[in-house]
Amino acid sequence: MNLLEKEALIAEKAELFETSSPEEIIRWAIETFPNITFACSFGAEDVVLVDMVQKISPSTDIFYLDTDFHFEETYHTRDQIQSHYNLEFVRAAPAITPEQQDEQFGAELWKSDPNKCCNIRKVEPLTQILSKYDAWITGIRRDQAPTRANAKKIEYDTKFGLVKFNPIAHWTWEDVWAYIRNNNIIYNPLHDNHYPSIGCSHCTRQVMPGEDPRAGRWSGTGKVECGLHK
Repeated sequence: MNLLEKEALIAEKAELFETSSPEEIIRWAIETFPNITFACSFGAEDVVLVDMVQKISPSTDIFYLDTDFHFEETYHTRDQIQSHYNLEFVRAAPAITPEQQDEQFGAELWKSDPNKCCNIRKVEPLTQILSKYDAWITGIRRDQAPTRANAKKIEYDTKFGLVKFNPIAHWTWEDVWAYIRNNNIIYNPLHDNHYPSIGCSHCTRQVMPGEDPRAGRWSGTGKVECGLHK
């Protein structure tokens, strides 16, 4: 399928998918683009999608970006999910170790240049792994941030050059947790301790009642996205 054919298909399906369930979207995505992957960060949205993907197509690749700076709770959640579903996540890692990063760019790069740190430890490995696929699935929701408010359930990802599916784009935070509770899904325990959005341990803090859910990410820097999504 060439780019023009993909764009025509996306335009045709974008409106239709607005009323489709996440499971219907995932099933169609995998059937139409067998060479597809799902990006899992082990946050609440993504553990929901792991469950859906596993029920629909257990052989579909699921990868995670291992920045080397995740919370211990995040790695533990990864291990629990792998054991529960009997799956092996694909690990996408940066080209350099934290020690090499310190040598090249100075200690605690996430403080001096958080965009550079995210580019090295997230964007570059994501670019590398997505180059192997024709489409990807994400856990983006429109009400997560203003930068995601216009996300479609299917779109062409111009940044990485492949088709992108956001099956739960229309869901609320309450929808996510209703699915977790109703299906007894394993989730990151940090969510129970005022961490609605979980990234690297160096750049994520607790969010207190009344704050924006993403206020804990890169707090005080003015940065709102890591660069993985437009």
